[in-house]
Parts: sequence; C-alpha cells; structure tokens
Amino acid sequence: MANKKQVTIFEGKRIRRKWDEEKELWYFSVIDIIAVLIEQIDFKKAQSYWTTLKSRLKQEGSESVTKCDKLKLQSADGKYYRTDVADVETLLRLVQSVPSPKAEPIKLWLARVGYERIEEINDPEKALNRSRGYWQRMGRSQKWIQQRMMGQETRNKLTDYWSEHQITKAEEYAILTNIIHQEWSELSVKQHKSLKGLKRENLRDHMTEAELIFSALAEMSTREIAEGLNAQGIDENAIVGKRGGGVAKRARKDYEIETNKKAVSNENFLSSQENNKKYRIIKSKNL
Repeated sequence: MANKKQVTIFEGKRIRRKWDEEKELWYFSVIDIIAVLIEQIDFKKAQSYWTTLKSRLKQEGSESVTKCDKLKLQSADGKYYRTDVADVETLLRLVQSVPSPKAEPIKLWLARVGYERIEEINDPEKALNRSRGYWQRMGRSQKWIQQRMMGQETRNKLTDYWSEHQITKAEEYAILTNIIHQEWSELSVKQHKSLKGLKRENLRDHMTEAELIFSALAEMSTREIAEGLNAQGIDENAIVGKRGGGVAKRARKDYEIETNKKAVSNENFLSSQENNKKYRIIKSKNL
C-alpha cells in the first residue's frame, strides 16, 4: 500500500482509505461510509449498525460482504486497528442495502473520488490552491502549472460526463482513461509511468508541457464526441475514447514531424522533488 493521503472528505465527514499500489485501487473504511449513510456521528453506533447489516447480508449470501477486506487504519485515538474496507465497486453495492437519502450523493462521490484524486469535492477552489502550492514547491514554472490546471479542468469535465452516462465503477474510469491514453500516446498508463521511472507518483504531475497538451486534447475530443453521440455506458464510451485519443494522436504525429521532437518523454520531476526534500531538511536544521 502506497502512502497517499489516507483521509478524504464527503460533506465535511472524514472517510479513511488506503491505496493499493498493485491493484491501483482505493480501499475505503466501510464503517465511515455507513456512518455517513445513516447520519451517525457516534462511531460505536455506526459499527453496531454495520455488524448487524454484515450478518444479514451474509445470511442472504451477498458477495459484497465476502469481498470486503481488513486493513489497519488509524482510529480517533491515533492508533491503528484492523478495519473492514472495500473498493469502490463493492461499496456501491453495499450502499444499495442501506435506505438513506445520502445513497445517491455518496455513490456519485465514490465513483469520482475512487479514481480521481479529488480530495475536496465540496471546496474545489481550496483544492486548486493546494495543488498550485504543491507544484510551486516542486519547482514547476507558472506556464507548466497553468497548463496542468487547464488539463485537470478538461479531465474533470470528462469524468463528470461519464458519471452522468452510466459510468459508475472505479475500474470503468481506469479502463476508459487507459484507452484514451494508449490511443494518443501509443503507451498504456503503466508503460508511460515506467518510461518515466515512476512508481506511486501521479503520471500527470510528471508530464512535460507537450504531454499535458496532447492528453488534454485527447480528453476534450473524447468528451465532445461523446456529447454529440450521447454515448452511454462502458462499451459506447470505450469506442468514443479511441476516437478522441485518435484526434490527439494525429496531432502528436504532426507535431513530431514538424519539430523533430518526441512528444512522449522519459522526463520527470523526481530529481527536483528530491532536491526540495533535501532543502527542507537542511533549512529545518538551521532554524
């Protein structure tokens, strides 16, 4: 499990989670999700509700319970305890078992935050400012930051379209994203990360300006084609993803011919990250 941010927010409520590097999936605390659904601030009461629900679902032969795992998550007392967790697909099924006015909002939230790292969906300006500061500390130029933020906005518009057109599983977001990426770059997301020597780092945070531009063009084209066709579900959106990625691939090839440069690069910002880390350590020692 990689050490990504292990708490996210839904309507002011803390949801604990862990990232599985191998599966590239978020696992969320089931009790935290249950607490939101039943609007219960008392942890023990939410835990009791989940225990009863889990027992009932087991008796009914529900696969949702068997697909839950146990991971150590930090509790309110600061200690780590083995806690029931589930990925987005399993949680979306569990939500159906809890009568709650929060069911639909949290399903949409899970579909987005489960794949995208939208940590503060209810406060996007705060999230943007935090991202801008993060990139500045990593030594990014203002031009790069502007392009990165424009690309993220383009990405958000596409995922919003998907969430409104029968794309609900985290795996479906990943599949569609990979289809688009592979079409324009001729590399899968994993292959592109490997080319750059990345492991748990976010690929887009290490893209060059050209890569950001072609990625944004692919996703913008995909959304506009999808809107024109009113594409629904994974199959139709997969076809559209190849078409949208193809628009960017043709532009990328023209760019490479005219500039005699490769658009897909092995460049990354790992060295600047390490330098910034060393600088912060030296600075703290001198204070």
